[in-house]
This record gives sequence, C-alpha cells and structure tokens, in this order.
Amino acid sequence: MTDAQQWSEQPGVLVLPSGATVRGRRVAAATSPADFAVLLAPGPDPAWPHRRIRWPDFWVPLDRADALDALREALRRAHDGDRVEVACRGGVGRTGTALAALAILDGLPVERAVPWVRAGYHPKAVETPWQRRWLRRVT
Repeated sequence: MTDAQQWSEQPGVLVLPSGATVRGRRVAAATSPADFAVLLAPGPDPAWPHRRIRWPDFWVPLDRADALDALREALRRAHDGDRVEVACRGGVGRTGTALAALAILDGLPVERAVPWVRAGYHPKAVETPWQRRWLRRVT
C-alpha cells in the first residue's frame, strides 16, 4: 500500500472536489505525521510545518486575510500531494468550517459546502450561524 493510500484511509480524511485529500482532527489527538498543518486553536505544535490561525472557539477567524492565506497554502500543498491536515480543540466546528472553506476554494459551490462537510467529516461540523455566514464570503 502506498503512503497516499494509507493517508486517504485514515479517519478524518476527506477527498476534495479536485481529488486532493485533507485530514481534519483534534489538536491534541495522537496521529500519524502530516506534511503540513493548519492549526485553529492553541495546543502542541506538531513536528511538521504548520501555520496557526487565531480563531476563537465557536467563532470565525480574527484575521480573515491570514486565514484565507493559510487555507490557500494548505490547498496548494494538498494539490501537490502533501499530506495536509486542519485541527482545532474539538475537531468539529472550526475544523469543519475550515474544511468546508477548503472545498469552496477547491470549486465546490458555497451552498453545498456545509452539507458536504457534515456528510463526509462530522455531522455537527460548522457549528454556528456566523461560521456558515463566513463561508459565504470565502473566495
């Protein structure tokens, strides 16, 4: 089995519309290494390259431009074949919102993003109305 096959079969891994994969998880969860992480909460730094976005629990990123820049970098890396992950404290709301944003940036229509991430990742992903509203402005 190739590394790509092993990665795509892990819990929390989603296949984006383009076919690239990305993993969602809790920050503190023990996990196999990734090549790049976008961290949405305080917690331990992984041993691999990462960016941390200031994103309060149940809210939206404090710096929209920084968040979108980090998500675009994650998407570019996923397209290049890197093992990319997104993580927050609980691994649901902020992580789900970021995964939905990655799907939108990857070509999924905005109105399909929340149902898509809830079906493929977690049924409670994107927890708040303002997170859903924030996704409508992802471009």
